[in-house]
Amino acid sequence: MATALAAPVVVSASWFAVKVRARSEDLVAQFLRAKGYDCLLPTYPERRRYSDRLKEVQSPLFPGYVFCRFDPFYRLPIITTPMVHEVVSFGRMPCAVAEEEVLAIQQIITSKSLARPWPYLKAGQKVRIEDGPLKGVEGLLVSERGHDRLVVSVHLLQRSLAIEIERYSVRPS
Repeated sequence: MATALAAPVVVSASWFAVKVRARSEDLVAQFLRAKGYDCLLPTYPERRRYSDRLKEVQSPLFPGYVFCRFDPFYRLPIITTPMVHEVVSFGRMPCAVAEEEVLAIQQIITSKSLARPWPYLKAGQKVRIEDGPLKGVEGLLVSERGHDRLVVSVHLLQRSLAIEIERYSVRPS
């Protein structure tokens, strides 16, 4: 009589914020992808002035951080990656980024809407976009110089990104 082997227990990996050396976010993301990890490095186009020209470059929306999906009990390959400082943790245990926050960032990036870094905000009205490519994304409604923006925050990092929206497309959540 043959006995069946028990299937290995698979722990669901969560998204974590990995603190990296300044201006090396792209390289760290490449290293982690080469190791087989799922990484998220949201960027936005930014104009930089050099001594002889203006150049458009892709800058990280969350400077100094790369999001990576992994099992927190097996983080040694992450922290031994060159230019990685640490995994954002409370105490000695890495703290996962809320799945809905990562999904909102991914949805904004795939919508091809122009997003840019925004100061982290604690106050403001929480809204949800009701139609268009960002339908279902929640954030804070902010008005600046006659333009309405939706601010989506990653609470763990105390960082945010903003996207210009039409006020008629949002409803209080």
